[in-house]
Amino acid sequence: MIAIVKYSAGNIKSVQNALIRLGYKSIITDDPSELISSEKVIFPGVGEASSAMLYLRERGLDRIILSLKQPVLGICLGLQLMCRFSEEGETKCLGVFDTDVRLFPPVDKIPHMGWNNCLTMKGDLFKGLTINNDLYYVHSYYAEISTCTVATCDYILPFSAAMQQGNFYATQFHPEKSAETGEKILKNFLEL
Repeated sequence: MIAIVKYSAGNIKSVQNALIRLGYKSIITDDPSELISSEKVIFPGVGEASSAMLYLRERGLDRIILSLKQPVLGICLGLQLMCRFSEEGETKCLGVFDTDVRLFPPVDKIPHMGWNNCLTMKGDLFKGLTINNDLYYVHSYYAEISTCTVATCDYILPFSAAMQQGNFYATQFHPEKSAETGEKILKNFLEL
């Protein structure tokens, strides 16, 4: 079973619908035992960092997520919360990835919303894909490039489009909204 982490964030149902299209069953849960016993965990989200981390901490889910041994995929806010710190709400995050999340510099084009491709990509999530494949983004904050970065994108400045550390994977883009390319990335994760 695939567990989708339930917390104070949006976009969770669209992830579940993408899994259904791929032929996978999933549950949306904030039950620690269900998260621990699942085959894979997806940590998606659209929302605000400080309120999302508060929900996780109040339920002990911050510690549960960090203890997971199976593959975990963070999406959008999920990626940002897996970093060390977010400028959004001056939030201490989970610290899976040793980097910080920053607000894009002020310009007329925030948030980064729409289709963009990666400048670089490597690793298991991207098997069978090239940098010419467009992906869908919606975000005003970005994770700085670090040793955990496995894909980069450029919007105002270069940032981490995807990250990996051990069994933790994450994408800033929304694979569930990225057509065939996104479905391929989700399938690659589900087949790890």
